[in-house]
Amino acid sequence: MGKEEYRLEMKNITKHFGGVNALADVSIKVRPGEIHALIGENGAGKSTLMKILAGACKKDGGEILLDGGPVEINSPKDAKNLGVAVIYQEFMLVPDLSVAENIYLDELGMRCSVINWKKMRRNTKEQLEKLGFADIAPNTKVRELSVAYQQMVEICKNLVHDSKILVLDEPTAVLTFTEIEKLFQVLKKLRAEGVSIIYISHRLDEIFELSDRITVLKDGRYVDTVETQKIKKEQLAAMMVGRKICQMFPEKKAVIGEDVLVVEGLNAGKMVQNVSFHVRSGEILGFSGLVGSGRTETMRAVFGADKKESGKITYLGKPVHFNDCREAIENEFGMLPENRKEQGILLEQSIRMNATLTVLNKKVCKFGIIRHKKEKKYVKELLDSVSTKYGNTEDHADSLSGGNQQKLALSKWIAADCKCIVFDEPTRGVDVGAKVEIYELITRIAQKGVAVIMISSEMPEIIGLCDRVMVMHQGKITGEFEKEEITENNLIKAAMEVQENEEKE
Repeated sequence: MGKEEYRLEMKNITKHFGGVNALADVSIKVRPGEIHALIGENGAGKSTLMKILAGACKKDGGEILLDGGPVEINSPKDAKNLGVAVIYQEFMLVPDLSVAENIYLDELGMRCSVINWKKMRRNTKEQLEKLGFADIAPNTKVRELSVAYQQMVEICKNLVHDSKILVLDEPTAVLTFTEIEKLFQVLKKLRAEGVSIIYISHRLDEIFELSDRITVLKDGRYVDTVETQKIKKEQLAAMMVGRKICQMFPEKKAVIGEDVLVVEGLNAGKMVQNVSFHVRSGEILGFSGLVGSGRTETMRAVFGADKKESGKITYLGKPVHFNDCREAIENEFGMLPENRKEQGILLEQSIRMNATLTVLNKKVCKFGIIRHKKEKKYVKELLDSVSTKYGNTEDHADSLSGGNQQKLALSKWIAADCKCIVFDEPTRGVDVGAKVEIYELITRIAQKGVAVIMISSEMPEIIGLCDRVMVMHQGKITGEFEKEEITENNLIKAAMEVQENEEKE
């Protein structure tokens, strides 16, 4: 195939960070009007390769060609001028500016001294309507939007420019199935218009539905490029992790016992209305529903992170009212939040400090003094138990890859010997190999008799891992399903509050 038939060629790219070989002789070729998936475990080099394309990181070797001609990309401005747009996993938005201001931020004040606000808001509304998100008001401040809506603003911000190459890094990590469908419609439309799309995702179902070809990286090296229709998921997973994954979801042998947590008539604002549920020892209780259905808000109210208006909570057989998170933790109740970077870990503190936050007094302190030798040994054993890859326990948490940050956030709750733990989107932004490890961890926790509540937007893991599922819609419980009833059809109907008589019409 001739050079002119490729929109983008990245040839023999190398990149070193100190003594770490982040990329070694990596190549990728993307055609016009193609959705090209880029996959690999956390730390495989996907994001580094795309940062080089985006001009956010300089390559140490190799070359980049656009439409057959060599180019130098030394800055994000170079990339933008060449028609390359990158949507990162972490948002690049200004929280205190409006949706419209964020979308047209690069153009504000560039052409004339007077800004046509009316036209800018109108254009913003049109762009959002194309994405299927007409309910996002252009004047709304970004910080007031849900995480899912912020992601859509980020996508819209990049689509307003006439980009030839669009890179999306885990764009659906915070979206539900209905929002993902809308995004896929937009991407397929852009593909039909000749835009080249590089799609990074850990969700194999998405990759097989959306992509034309797939490039696999492992440990900073190129593995292979394959036609999506000519490979099976099991083969692809084996290429990514270097071993065969026999079973995605582990066999669960936990004995389900008595109620650990009982919530009755909980109210906490419009997102939590008369919510009742219970979870038993050894049970994995799933919470499903659309983003914005009230799942996270419910658990934050139970945990004491948000104020409750009314309702009764019984924990370990006793009435409780957690006024704050500290009180919940003291009562051996844990919660892994959905946003690890803002709420799950302290990025600028050491790995050691993060790992022992919940257990200092129990495990490594004596008379108020930290026993550092014991703490170091304890942290190493703890992180090894969750297969965390790190350099030194004194390194900052932000030195870890996204998947290993998630494992670090998980580890402190595993260490805390909680009787009930809430996992809010525990596998968000985590590769397929790490997902299997996290599923095994959650299963092991349940087998120890811990009551587990798992909030997830990924239907396969709700179906594959949970003993029972509660479904929420607009702040209310709209469905409860036992193991044999947990099907995609039932979950979707309850999440959208579709009644039987509506189905028949």
